[in-house]
Amino acid sequence: MKSKLNLDPAIIASARNAANNIAEDMQIFIERHTTVSTERTILRLLGVDGIDEVERPLPNIVVDAINEGGGLSRGIAYWMGNAMIKTGLSPQQISEKVSSGDLDLMKLETVSTKEAEAQIMPLVQEALDKIKLQSKKRDNYLSTIGEGKKPYLYLIVATGNIYEDVLQAEAAGRQGADIIAVIRTTGQSLLDYVPYGPTTEGFGGTYATQENFRIMRKKLDEVGEEVGRYIRLCNYSSGLCMPEIAAMGAIERLDVMLNDALYGILFRDINMQRTLVDQYFSRVIIGYSGIIMNTGEDNYLTTSDAIEEAHTVLASQFMNEQFALKAGIPEEQMGLGHAFEMDPNTENGFLLELSQAIMAKEIFPKAPLKYMPPTKFMTGNIFKGHIQDALFNMVAIWSGQGLQLLGMLTEAIHTPHLQDRMLAIENAKYIFNNARDIGEEVEFKENGIIQKRAQEVLNSAEKMLKEIEKEGLFSTIEKGKFAGVKRPKDGGKGLHGVALKDEQYFNPFITLMLGGGK
Repeated sequence: MKSKLNLDPAIIASARNAANNIAEDMQIFIERHTTVSTERTILRLLGVDGIDEVERPLPNIVVDAINEGGGLSRGIAYWMGNAMIKTGLSPQQISEKVSSGDLDLMKLETVSTKEAEAQIMPLVQEALDKIKLQSKKRDNYLSTIGEGKKPYLYLIVATGNIYEDVLQAEAAGRQGADIIAVIRTTGQSLLDYVPYGPTTEGFGGTYATQENFRIMRKKLDEVGEEVGRYIRLCNYSSGLCMPEIAAMGAIERLDVMLNDALYGILFRDINMQRTLVDQYFSRVIIGYSGIIMNTGEDNYLTTSDAIEEAHTVLASQFMNEQFALKAGIPEEQMGLGHAFEMDPNTENGFLLELSQAIMAKEIFPKAPLKYMPPTKFMTGNIFKGHIQDALFNMVAIWSGQGLQLLGMLTEAIHTPHLQDRMLAIENAKYIFNNARDIGEEVEFKENGIIQKRAQEVLNSAEKMLKEIEKEGLFSTIEKGKFAGVKRPKDGGKGLHGVALKDEQYFNPFITLMLGGGK
């Protein structure tokens, strides 16, 4: 299909090739390393759950014991398989004995890697079957009760109390929401463990726990059946527990997960080595589970100028695409992120925003792009804010976005009330309905403002990707090329949890998930 923006396919191909080479270079590093959170994820998939008397999660207790004993490089799959052979116990029972101090996995007589792997394979297959069953349940809902039209109406709940979140999500679902995103409590991304059970004390959001996922999923299914429309559930697979939360999301049938290769490095100061290893396993799980991955490029524009730094958003989208492909995520599950974040006083700002949104859709045509609303320049003037959101909605329907996080007219004032969400939904539905096919009807002036802007951003992104390809991603991040944020390769949180794999290491979940499993 001919580009309406007259984008040069050779430049797109060149940018994509550079991004692929960057990801290939990083993949060599990724496949040589593991992390404590990756190993805890394996335990969770093997069925280990629960906490001790001081609320330390059992997966943390077991992996910490292995790490302190010098065995992390071999991987928990080996040590658990070995322990199952030597004790005759299940992973859960073994973990409880490690927690109580009655068992030291490192002191058991060891078997071969082949024997240890064979021992745990039935449990690995059981976990995969459980995840596939949830995927089939989603597919069944979609084929029976159906879903809303794209762009999906995406709304957030963020009370800090899962039971209050459920009430707000229930109301939003009845008002027309297609996706409910449960915002995570402030600071959870920096916790190197996943809290346990239902929670009611979050700040600015609600803790991401497996029980909270289960509670919200159950309610959204009930509301979806009632209104005759499947309602998707979204949460955050990011931070120091990125792959663990992806596994919990897969088990409890989340449909959308925030997951970015660079976000934790840039905006949470999590060590880049740790993040890049963790994002890989988390994305393997997301891809296998049929979950839509949402990336976080919109965040660049909260710290950088949306006109001057738009090319960094596109460059990151290219890289996130390639990292995702290496983890087995199909393009149809890549909710690459971008945002409507220009200063509203910019002359022809709407044209520039439209250009960039259409550019993203032309370059990533199969991806259900996630479009973020204006926040940086919302002033508290609710009337102007409602108009800003209307312009955002117009660009979304015109450019064919996939997931539309609805803007709130009360942004910059308070956490949205129920009626604020209702007005946001009405605004979006009105514009989406009245301009449904505008993108098919309108073409753009040759070498006009819209075409030139897209070409300029693409050219700058390609140049940036070629520089990163030459210099390396680690060095690029250290120099602050993304969002103006500099991070050291050996700094940040979580580096102590990274280990070089030894020759006997294995992770059967990655092997089977990438191969399709059974």
